[in-house]
Amino acid sequence: NGYSEFRIGGTGARAAQPVRGLDLAQVPFGMRSAGQNFAPTFLRHMYEYGTTSEQVAHVKAAHSKHASQNPKALLKERVTVADVVGSRWIVTPLHLLDCCLETDNATCVIVTSAERARACRPRPVHIMGVAGRVSKPRLDFHWAHGPITRVAGYYAKDIVFGQAGIGPDDVDLTGSYDAFTFTTMLQLEEYGFCKKGEGGQYVGSGVIELGGRRPNNTSGGHLCEGYTHGMSMVIENVRQLRGTVDDYCPKAAEGVHTYDYAPGGCRQVKDAEIAMNLGWAMPPLGSALILRR
Repeated sequence: NGYSEFRIGGTGARAAQPVRGLDLAQVPFGMRSAGQNFAPTFLRHMYEYGTTSEQVAHVKAAHSKHASQNPKALLKERVTVADVVGSRWIVTPLHLLDCCLETDNATCVIVTSAERARACRPRPVHIMGVAGRVSKPRLDFHWAHGPITRVAGYYAKDIVFGQAGIGPDDVDLTGSYDAFTFTTMLQLEEYGFCKKGEGGQYVGSGVIELGGRRPNNTSGGHLCEGYTHGMSMVIENVRQLRGTVDDYCPKAAEGVHTYDYAPGGCRQVKDAEIAMNLGWAMPPLGSALILRR
């Protein structure tokens, strides 16, 4: 994932890096990890809207269920909300199980013209809309520019939905950049899948689980499948739209799925037509992609 010899927030000789921009106001005082940089956004959301750690822990619980059905997932063990909030603190309000685990892996996607794609062996999935490298008014010192709880998806949503000609209600499944449980909640909220301030209720309602109205990160995502800087969620959504997800269904290799989502079984979303990927680099910077079958 680009960090085989350099881990975010690590120490030692390989951790040396240039300090610039916002880092000048943070790194000298020990604020250098991703969790530390994102925590103020999460804390403010909790303060303003009453969001709780228990609500957001449902993200990890849901993604762990999905990963348990994924033969390629790194972390296949299912965890509960109690497991998440009972794990040790990393940086308030993040517990250990709120955080993803960096992993070494490789992913690849091929993008070509619709005409050429029709001649390829796999059934193509079509791009409806893209919003790339969308940011808040400032990337550095972004706290002072717009509400602290606002992330880049607020600015990207009109671009990507405008290109696609659809709205959030038309999306069948999502793939969010879940470096932390809170990043999933914030993105789903800013892209309009629920009202501002209701993200905690949304992710805690069961809607993001397989069998729910709009499953999220059906592979297990960064939290459980493996950390790939968002690429694996694109691949997962392509497979979902093609109907070629690999799981533990007895006839999955033949494209036959049970859609019951029982432990040790299916994770293919039935009749999925439109999928959306929600990218995240940090609170003030993100991207988005909408795909259709």
